[in-house]
Amino acid sequence: MTTSHQNNSNYRQASPEPSRQPAQFMLAQAELAQERFALKLTSHLSDAADALPHDLSERLRVARQQAVAKRKTSLVTASHVSASGGAAVLGRGGEEFGWWNTIASAFPLIALVVGLFVISGLQNDYRASEVAEVDAALLTDDLPPSAYTDPGFAQFLKARREIGQ
Repeated sequence: MTTSHQNNSNYRQASPEPSRQPAQFMLAQAELAQERFALKLTSHLSDAADALPHDLSERLRVARQQAVAKRKTSLVTASHVSASGGAAVLGRGGEEFGWWNTIASAFPLIALVVGLFVISGLQNDYRASEVAEVDAALLTDDLPPSAYTDPGFAQFLKARREIGQ
């Protein structure tokens, strides 16, 4: 008993503390533990499968084949996102629809560009109408436009406001 306890204490001393282990090493250990568990589980299941009756094992085999076939078709039709170098790329699934997929994926981009042009045009019209209103007010006013640039005009307006109040 003391020998195994000494072996365990030696093992603990030989391995570095978990806080000092690099993250990649810890991830590799976790993956290795998962793989060991999966191997043990599959070996136990394989041993237990030999003891099953023939009709039950055939039903399980057919169900397994159907599940694998369904999984393969879902992987083919599903879109996938792949990341490389800090950029994510959305990939298309299967090619069942061909050009329809391309058109459907380009439609939102086209709608966005058209929307931006419409917004730009509306804003330009709004700015032009504002400038036209200011110009019309200046031209129809009793004061000449040069009066607005005169430094004394601002003082005149302030004095007029104070008198009016």
